[in-house]
Amino acid sequence: MRTINSKSKRTVRNGIKFPSKKEAEFYDMLCLAKESDEVLFFIRQPMFDLPGGVTYKADFMVFYTDGRVQVIDVKGHRTKDYIQKKKMVESLYPIEIEER
Repeated sequence: MRTINSKSKRTVRNGIKFPSKKEAEFYDMLCLAKESDEVLFFIRQPMFDLPGGVTYKADFMVFYTDGRVQVIDVKGHRTKDYIQKKKMVESLYPIEIEER
């Protein structure tokens, strides 16, 4: 179960439920970037397997038309669990998680 900051306001965009207004606004920005051909496509909540049967779910994986790929987590608050999983993902996979 995903915990969110008590100050976060659940928001719906295009029938998709987001745990925070900030994440929904980032989704809106990605949709605009896709329409302007800056972004080829994006994936919501890509999962990464970690040791011990644990998984990490990022908020977005963005594929840009110039070939770049970014894994992005929209954060209002960095929990200890998130910090640990982020470090594990970055040590096991050839990616860097960008926080927004």
